[in-house]
Amino acid sequence: MTALNAEQGADFRGPLDVTRAATAVVDAQDTVIGWSPAAERLLGYQPQEIVGRPLDSFLSPGPTPSFVPLPPEFRGNQLHVAQHRDGHELVVATAMCPLPGAGAAARVLVATELKDLRLWESRQALLKGLATQSPVGLGIYDTDLRLSWCNAAYEREIGRPFAEFRGLRADQLYSGGTFVSKGHPPTLEAVMRHVLETGEPFLDLHFKGKPPSDPETDHLWSCAYYRLQDADGRVIGVCEDAFDITDRYKAQQRLALLVEAGRGIGTALDVRVTAEKITEVAVPDFATTVTVDLAAAVLEGEAPATSGAAATSLVRVARCSAEEAERAEPGGRLSRCGPAAADGSGGMGGSDGTDGQDETDRAADRRRAAPPAPVEYPPGSPQYRSLSSGGLVLDDTALVVPLRAGNNTLGLVTFVRDSGSAFDSGEVALADELVARTAVSIDNARRFTRERTASLALQRQLLPRHVPEQSAVELAHRYLPTDDVTGVGGDWFDVIPLSGTRVGLVVGDVVGHGLQAAATMGRLRTTVRAFAQMDMDPVELLSRLDDLVAQSAEEQRSELGTPDGTYADVTTGATCLYAVYDPVSRRCVMARAGHLPPAVVTPDGQPTFPDLPAGPPLGLGGLPFESLEIELPVGSLLALFTDGLVEARDRDIDHGLDTLAEVLSNRRASLEELCDRAVAQLLPSGSTADDTALLLVRTRELDASQVTEWELPAEPVAPGRARELATQQLHDWGLEDLVFATELVVSELVTNAVRYAEGPIQLRLIRDRTLLCEVADRGHTSPHLRHSGDEDEGGRGLFIVAQLVQRWGTRYTRSGKTIWTEQAFPASG
Repeated sequence: MTALNAEQGADFRGPLDVTRAATAVVDAQDTVIGWSPAAERLLGYQPQEIVGRPLDSFLSPGPTPSFVPLPPEFRGNQLHVAQHRDGHELVVATAMCPLPGAGAAARVLVATELKDLRLWESRQALLKGLATQSPVGLGIYDTDLRLSWCNAAYEREIGRPFAEFRGLRADQLYSGGTFVSKGHPPTLEAVMRHVLETGEPFLDLHFKGKPPSDPETDHLWSCAYYRLQDADGRVIGVCEDAFDITDRYKAQQRLALLVEAGRGIGTALDVRVTAEKITEVAVPDFATTVTVDLAAAVLEGEAPATSGAAATSLVRVARCSAEEAERAEPGGRLSRCGPAAADGSGGMGGSDGTDGQDETDRAADRRRAAPPAPVEYPPGSPQYRSLSSGGLVLDDTALVVPLRAGNNTLGLVTFVRDSGSAFDSGEVALADELVARTAVSIDNARRFTRERTASLALQRQLLPRHVPEQSAVELAHRYLPTDDVTGVGGDWFDVIPLSGTRVGLVVGDVVGHGLQAAATMGRLRTTVRAFAQMDMDPVELLSRLDDLVAQSAEEQRSELGTPDGTYADVTTGATCLYAVYDPVSRRCVMARAGHLPPAVVTPDGQPTFPDLPAGPPLGLGGLPFESLEIELPVGSLLALFTDGLVEARDRDIDHGLDTLAEVLSNRRASLEELCDRAVAQLLPSGSTADDTALLLVRTRELDASQVTEWELPAEPVAPGRARELATQQLHDWGLEDLVFATELVVSELVTNAVRYAEGPIQLRLIRDRTLLCEVADRGHTSPHLRHSGDEDEGGRGLFIVAQLVQRWGTRYTRSGKTIWTEQAFPASG
């Protein structure tokens, strides 16, 4: 058709129409007596050249049987080979019409080239197909916008014969319909009027409405409108063609729903948040109400029993309905559904209801919310049948799909629609896909919950549950596990009672998160406590700890390492700070392995961060550890913390340290208040990407009346003198009941110092929560407890001491060693 010129393209007359075809008038002897201009154009003969000649001089006498016969509508017509004036032949289709009457003209012959006839046949077939077979509904509206013609598809859509609705306006046929597309006049009549007046067509307008043939279901059509003109250019109306794209639109909606589900479901490792997400996605576009019921065990991270699914105890964890969405938001469009209400009736939940709330915060909200309400379904209900069969159940307007992960049924998702709007097969498949994706995400969240619960339980067991009161310091502490996404970490703190009323303060940080980090933290904490009980100074303790960490990492590499020798060990790179405070001397010795320095606040409120040598992180080696000894006035504040408190993605660590110093400088606040303020200022959201440990201590000093110290010469008379001094002091303290045991202890320890060590000898008694007895000398050899034989003359002294005291041990110093013992006070009254 593109080969036709404009005139041909606008002419819908048939090629054998007498007004346009090549025409020859012949007499009874088939002699040409008339010749039309169209015949001259077709065959090249002028009238004077052809009139009077027989017809067969330029036209074969019979039909051409080798050509395909003409179609039925041209039955009676024939194909001939015609001779052009210039000598070439062409195939023509002819029709002969008799002319009755008394004149010489007997018949009229009309002819056209076969290709023109075939082209016209194609046009006719096209028009017939559009009128009778095309699925596109075609309607012609006159200039008054009344329906004047329609094809069979349009008639089927209306559901009545054309004669019954001819002359109606489009808005009368689709009174409740609306355009979904934007950027055009709002009504059907306005669109057609615009096309009539301007000639501007509209293409692919989406119109939504209920056709008269299916008044209960919304359909969507892709419509086009263009103006119709006759051969003279006069406007005669508007043509509307509409193609029903309801199925395609539903498929697009389902795909969009799956895309939205892919963006939302599974973004948080929290069972309830994941369950709520499917209700948000499905309401209101897919279902009117959606509920999610899970097995109670799933919320605890456990897998439900595989047998007896119908008897599984379910709890309602999420519910969302279009009606609740309308009440919750003025615009009526649901953007966030809340957890199910405690009574199982559902609800929007939460007081904020903001669309932008972080998924992690929402997970925390679920844990703080009321426990989900149990639900029971009677036998015969769709939910009961789904649990029993393990498959989905479609019951009228309710669709129940089980949440299955492997062989486990985690729960049920129930989709409900308003009456009269059932789920078709495509929607059932969509619901099954949505629930399958949700089940995978819920199972992942369940596994994460189980691991996180186990990690938290392990971490709680490894961290100090109760820090006993110490004479040396006043204590307060806070520990915040990391958020729900990254799981538990490896931060820890500890307060270790040491000999001589001293106290060991430790804080550490293990790289990584999860069970491995928590277990590693437990190993390090236990090791530090064991070394501390051996009265090691901070440098020696960190050096021993560093050696053990490096050895452990090497062993793990050799056992579990990859072929290229790489192994990710969370122990290597751990940091630690260890400090020892003595309330008698008011001095504090500290050392650190890659950890942040502590904060020290003097009694007048001046905060500082001591210039403590950093030292390498544990397990790296290469650099020695160095200690720092400072004197802390009574009432000084010492803060030990991990980097999770002062470091954040949106905050420089120096800013965090400044904020902490400002908080701690408040002299009037108690330690508990300072802990709360530090957490509130530095962690306002209450959660962090890293564990946070904070240990605050306020130093004390033992009263002079509680400590007595003497220096004795390393001579044989020293044990006797030591007994006298100790006895007199116990009488002064009112501890006469401890005189006998203390005399034996002092005598044995001083005797050993005189015999095996160098002088002078210091004897110190401390009355604290227990009675402490210390004997110091300049020797570096510690006595060992041993059992003497029957014939031995000595060796029983230390054994007897060990039986008389509660604890005893050795503490090494730069100038020698100190043997100490601890005795409990006698029970009162």
